[in-house]
Amino acid sequence: MAQVMYEEATRVYPGSERPAVDTLDLDIPDGEFLVLVGPSGCGKSTSLRMLAGLERVDHGRISIGQRDVTHLAPRDRDIAMVFQNYALYPHMSVADNMGFALRVMKVSKDERERRVREAARLLDLEEFLDRKPKALSGGQRQRVAMGRAIVREPQVYLLDEPLSNLDAKLRVQTRAQIAALQRRLGVTTVYVTHDQVEAMTMGDRVAVLKDGLLQQVATPLQLYQHPANVFVAGFIGSPSMNLAEYRVEGEDAVLAGVRIRLAHETLKALNDEGSDRVIVGFRPEAVAMVGEGDAGSMTFPVTVTVVEELGSDAFLYGQYADTTDPALRENTVIARVDPNAPPAKGDRVRLRITPGKERVFSTATGERLPA
Repeated sequence: MAQVMYEEATRVYPGSERPAVDTLDLDIPDGEFLVLVGPSGCGKSTSLRMLAGLERVDHGRISIGQRDVTHLAPRDRDIAMVFQNYALYPHMSVADNMGFALRVMKVSKDERERRVREAARLLDLEEFLDRKPKALSGGQRQRVAMGRAIVREPQVYLLDEPLSNLDAKLRVQTRAQIAALQRRLGVTTVYVTHDQVEAMTMGDRVAVLKDGLLQQVATPLQLYQHPANVFVAGFIGSPSMNLAEYRVEGEDAVLAGVRIRLAHETLKALNDEGSDRVIVGFRPEAVAMVGEGDAGSMTFPVTVTVVEELGSDAFLYGQYADTTDPALRENTVIARVDPNAPPAKGDRVRLRITPGKERVFSTATGERLPA
């Protein structure tokens, strides 16, 4: 087990003007489960491969357990990696696949068998040890790949989108198993995924990347409730946060009849920027349906276009009503509604933003403003 540190770690691919990973600073404490998440091309897999030694570090350094591993070969870093495609040997049994790395490392047969049996017990694979990979399901193959990493007893586990080949139900089941297993083993783990729901349900902390730059690293709850910028606000959460640009009138942010009183600190920051526009965001659960006669400064009418009924939850998707602004009519509003009495497509409803639940961002920088 060990602390992992990226210090201004940068990777620029030949022929590219922009770094794939740009001066990444990240401190991962001993035993933490950290998830790297972001859209395709954001640099998350490159960051992981830099830590593994599979990609060169062009600038900066990476350390594992206070040891500089920036220029060490992968085999000398004391890490174990689980890939997206499992990478199992088809002609070998499950036991041989799990113990192969130990055999290469010339670990004794007795010790090798002990570690394989222990990993198989942890992963509920004991009855499959004599089978070949082709006789296993996708979820079982993924557990074998995890077992192969576990038997090495490394300082750090690296997992690169290990669940992307599984169906939706199995993904949910397996991600819970991996998270529980990591907590049981207590080994520092860096996990890459493009699925923000996966990131939020598994990680002790989540690091959000975009265009090679670290946007924010925080606990899942902190990311959700206090996003650092517009990108994180829109990327984290399913459904995503409602975001729109408001104009500033006096002490209020105003849009489509909605008036939101801005805090003194927010107004001061806007004044320093010299801006009379602001981006306001609110989560789908931060709005509620109210009666048409229940007008107020934070209520607005919406025409329902789609209703998602999910059993325990329901979400309406709609457009701002009573507006001639074409840009605003294209802006979809999402609200969580009573699953037992959801509105119907085409209904006109009035929504109210819960005071204090809105988040305010700069139009110039995209950063969250003080409130």
